[in-house]
Amino acid sequence: MIFSSVTFLFYFLPICIIGYFLLPKLPVRNIFLLLTSLIFYYWGEPWFVIIMLVSIIINYITGLLIGLCNNYFRTRMLVLGITLNILIMVIFKYADFVVENINIIVSIFDWSLPIPKIALPLGISFFTFQAISYLIDVYRREVEFERNPLTLALYISMFPQLVAGPIVRYEKVAKQLHQRHTTLGRASVGTRIFIIGLAQKTLIANEVAHIADAAFATVMPSVLEAWLGVVAYTLQIYFDFAGYSNMAIGMGLIFGFTFPRNFRLPYRSRSVSEFWRRWHISLSTWFRDYLYIPLGGNQRSSGRTYFNLVLVFFLCGLWHGASWTFVIWGLHHGALLIIERAGFNRYLSKFPWWVAQIYTLLAVMTGWVWFRASDFSHALSMFKAMLGFNDFYTLSIGMHLVLYTTTVISLIAGIVLALAPDRRESLGKSFKVASRWVQLKAPVADTVTILFLFIFSLLVVGSGSYNPFLYFRF
Repeated sequence: MIFSSVTFLFYFLPICIIGYFLLPKLPVRNIFLLLTSLIFYYWGEPWFVIIMLVSIIINYITGLLIGLCNNYFRTRMLVLGITLNILIMVIFKYADFVVENINIIVSIFDWSLPIPKIALPLGISFFTFQAISYLIDVYRREVEFERNPLTLALYISMFPQLVAGPIVRYEKVAKQLHQRHTTLGRASVGTRIFIIGLAQKTLIANEVAHIADAAFATVMPSVLEAWLGVVAYTLQIYFDFAGYSNMAIGMGLIFGFTFPRNFRLPYRSRSVSEFWRRWHISLSTWFRDYLYIPLGGNQRSSGRTYFNLVLVFFLCGLWHGASWTFVIWGLHHGALLIIERAGFNRYLSKFPWWVAQIYTLLAVMTGWVWFRASDFSHALSMFKAMLGFNDFYTLSIGMHLVLYTTTVISLIAGIVLALAPDRRESLGKSFKVASRWVQLKAPVADTVTILFLFIFSLLVVGSGSYNPFLYFRF
């Protein structure tokens, strides 16, 4: 079940909101949210719920032991908890990848192992990282360990951000799990943010996806077609993921939670370093706080700092998918960060802002080729086309078929919105800023615009239009 579906928008979400607000007390509301979250996850694949429940039990017990034991056993319980979480993710996400690479090595002896073909549980990377953050926060004594297993279960399985984030660290919502306020103002702003995310997903991401798919499906794309595809995918992945995050943040506000912002106009960045402060913020800060800084960050020698960056982005790429193309994508960004840290940033700051922004866009877009390509040779064929080794302007039949008016309008709108100035930082620094702007600046125009986006998005969803979701596979 995805957020931009008829089942979710017309049935699941209304029932969930009505049921939540009909219940009188917070503990009962938490149990209701937990049950609806498990139903939401069960809808995708019933037996995946077992994995979710196993994860909850493991993290509740290890968190309890970390909180109650002395220092000697606390460290061991932390290591055990992290190991078990990662082991579950490795088994269900990377088993096929590991066996395939082992088979490449042993093929010289005419050996091979059977591919396990284990199905990938939805959102396993996200809820695993959330669970690990809980154990580490308890170990660092930044939060109290959770005594109520149902409350911890709600934190790990909460449906708004369960499948694709943002990654909500336990310390950020620990108090809200036990005490939070639901007001009409928060619900109103949450609804507005949800509608913006829904429009980003349905009106832009889904439309430009046609262009990206057509370009990457062409055997020998022309220069024009290759760049059209890369630009379209650059917009698709941003509005797809940012749209989902905004819907999750909006629903969180409706239920009284404040989830962290996950995107801050990343394509306005003027360096790759800045890009990672604006893109998938919850993931980049997770890696920074739980891996990069514990490794020493940039407080040691330059060589150690570069090693830390390479390791972090190697794992970042691997976190996104069990494929060498994802690893190369991560190392692509790690290498660029090393180059900037080694001194290129000093030269970059002397360039006009638009030169720095073009450099960053090109760096990010070429990275997306690795992210989107099915394998190494596929990525190289796209790079070959982008560099002009094929025809310049010939378009395939598939591209001609998808370049209809709505898609072109969505492409243009996506470019404009992605490169828009930082006015209001897209959604404002908080729901209070957004609410104040609505009340004081243009309440009627804003409400009409939001209502139009909502109706138009519902019409698109109701029509059964093309509706993929990229981050379900992560």
